[in-house]
Amino acid sequence: MTSASSGNSSAAVPFRQDARTIGLVGLAHGSSHFFHMLLPPLFPWLIAEFGFSYSELGVLVSVFFVISGVGQALSGFLVDRVGARPVMFFALSSFAASGLVAGTAQGYGGLVVAAALAGLGNAPFHPVDFTILNKRVSPQRLGHGFAVHGISGNLGWATAPVFMAGIATATGSWRTASLCGAAFALLVLAIMVINRDALDDRQGEWAHQAKGAASAQAAKPEHPMAFLKLPSVWLCFSFFFWSTCALSAIQSFASPALQSMYGLPLSVTAMVVTGYMLCGAAGMVAGGFLVGRVQRLEKVISVCLLASAALLVVVGAGASWLPGLAAVVVASIAGLGTGLAGPSRDMLIKRAAPPGATGRVYGTVYSGLDLGFCLAAPVFGAMLDRGMTSGIFFGSAATLALSVVSAALVGVGLAARMARPAAVTAG
Repeated sequence: MTSASSGNSSAAVPFRQDARTIGLVGLAHGSSHFFHMLLPPLFPWLIAEFGFSYSELGVLVSVFFVISGVGQALSGFLVDRVGARPVMFFALSSFAASGLVAGTAQGYGGLVVAAALAGLGNAPFHPVDFTILNKRVSPQRLGHGFAVHGISGNLGWATAPVFMAGIATATGSWRTASLCGAAFALLVLAIMVINRDALDDRQGEWAHQAKGAASAQAAKPEHPMAFLKLPSVWLCFSFFFWSTCALSAIQSFASPALQSMYGLPLSVTAMVVTGYMLCGAAGMVAGGFLVGRVQRLEKVISVCLLASAALLVVVGAGASWLPGLAAVVVASIAGLGTGLAGPSRDMLIKRAAPPGATGRVYGTVYSGLDLGFCLAAPVFGAMLDRGMTSGIFFGSAATLALSVVSAALVGVGLAARMARPAAVTAG
C-alpha cells in the first residue's frame, strides 16, 4: 500500500513541473562545469603570451579545486540551513566575476584570482543541485533528473573548449573569450532569477515530505556532524577522488599527450575532450534508465568504469596498437562507460545519505571530486613536462580501477545495512 500511495502521489505532479525544475538545474550545473574549463582551453594562448609551463598552468587548476573542494564541504551545511536557491545565485555571480577578472588579467596573479573566483562559484553546486532535485522532483522521475544533471555537466565540459578556443581563435584574443564566458554566466543567472519559483527547495511536494521526516527524527536529535561517522560517506568520497583523477588527466592533458604520441595536430587532438564528454552524455541517457531497474548499482559502476579503463590502456599503448585518428576516437569512447556509471553513482550516494543531511553529504562526498582535480592536475602536468605521455592514459586507467574498489565497498555496506532490518523482522 505504501508503494501504491507513493505512485499515486507522484502521478499527481505534472510532468511539466518536474521537467522545468530538472531543466533549470541542468542548465545551472552545465554552467558550473563550463567554468571548470574557463582557463584550460586557453593554455596554448597563455603559454604564447606569458611563457608559462604546463606545471604552472596545472597549479591554476589546483587553485580552482582547492577553493572549490573546501567550499563544497562547507556549503553543504549552508544549503541545509538557508536553502539552495540563494546559494545558487551567489555561485553564478562568482562565475561572472571570474570571467571578468580573467579577461583583464595582466599576469599570473590575475589568473590565480580568476581561478579562485571560479572555484568559489563551483563550490556549492552539487549540494545545491541535489538538494533541489531531491526536494522538488517526483521520486519516479528522480533517476532521470540525475541523468539530466550528469548530462548537462558533460555538455558544459564539452562546450567550454569549443566556446573558449573558438572565440580566442576567431578574435585572436583569449581575453575576449574570457569576457564572453562572463557574459554567459550573467545570462544563466538571469534565467534562474526569472524562474526562481521552480528552484525553491523549501516549497513543493517532496520538500514537505522531507520536513515531515525531519520532524519525525526530532525526538532523537543528532549532531550535525554525525554523518561523518558513516563509512559509506568516506567510501563515496574516495570513489569521487579516484574517478576524478582520471577525468582531470583527460580534460587537461589528453590533447597534448595525443599530439606528442601520435603526431596529430592540436586542432584534431583538442576534440578528444569534447568527444569524451559527448560520449559520457550519451552514456548518462542510458544510465538514467538503468538506475530504476538495477538494485546493486555498484555492479553497473564497476563494469562500466573497468571497460573505460581498458580503452584508455589501449590508447596509452601508442601507435603500435592504434593509428593516430583511431586513438582520438577510442579515447573519446572511453567516456561512454563513465557516463553510464554516472546516474548509478548519484543514486548510490542518495542511498548512503541519512535523512535531513542531503546537502552535507553531497557537499562532503563531492569535495572528493575537487581534491582529485586539485592533486591530479600538477602530477599529470609534471608527467607531461617530462615526456611521460603514455602515463596520462595508463594513470587514468589505474585511478578508474581504484574508484571501482571504492564503489564495490559502498555497495557491500549498503547491502549489509538493508539486510539488518530484515534479519530483525525474521527473528
